Amino acid sequence: MDNRSASAHVTLREASPDEQPREKLMDRGPDSLSNAELLAILLRTGTTRETAVALASRILREAGSLRRLVDMSVEQLTQIKGIGPVKAVQIKASIELGKRLSRSSIRDEVVIRSPKDVADFLMEDMRYLQKEHFVCLFLNTKNRVIAQETLSMGSLNASIVHPREVFLAAIKRSSASLICVHNHPSGDPTPSPEDIELTARLKEAGEIIGIDVLDHIVLGDHRYVSLKEKGYM
Repeated sequence: MDNRSASAHVTLREASPDEQPREKLMDRGPDSLSNAELLAILLRTGTTRETAVALASRILREAGSLRRLVDMSVEQLTQIKGIGPVKAVQIKASIELGKRLSRSSIRDEVVIRSPKDVADFLMEDMRYLQKEHFVCLFLNTKNRVIAQETLSMGSLNASIVHPREVFLAAIKRSSASLICVHNHPSGDPTPSPEDIELTARLKEAGEIIGIDVLDHIVLGDHRYVSLKEKGYM
């Protein structure tokens, strides 16, 4: 009985490090995790002697590199101590999903040609929000959306964002241009004086940095206003 209790105590104590990558991802986002930490989340558990992170680190060392891990078969993965068929299949399934994403057809990508395209893309996600959310769409040279990020969440009627946050995110994604979008929880998309002032600052900063701010769109309830169409930029 005492031995079983001690064993259970050790298991509970060693489970904590395995939870850290998941907590880190939720707190800081997936970009903050190392390759070993991301792999540890896929593995879910370690072994009796290793945490999931320690096991993932050893797998990467034995594989030689992340690229070589991608090329390994299920049979090759199960040759690594601590990797059974279930973990091997989880790894291969995740790798295959990543491959399919990278091969996804250009037709699946969103191309922005007008303010209406932006409204159609984001309206259903943002029209019911109870606070203002400031969202940026980052585009490549062909106006295809390469990333979307919520940069600010405000109070019931105010969203505050600084131009540096917008352009740091754009530079990180090698964006050629961007479109700013925020919602008005009231349902009325009429731009406020603060919206107009922020748009002018973003436009000016973009001209200095060399990343075009194509538009700033305010979403209401099934209605939208383009500040570019209104002549504010």
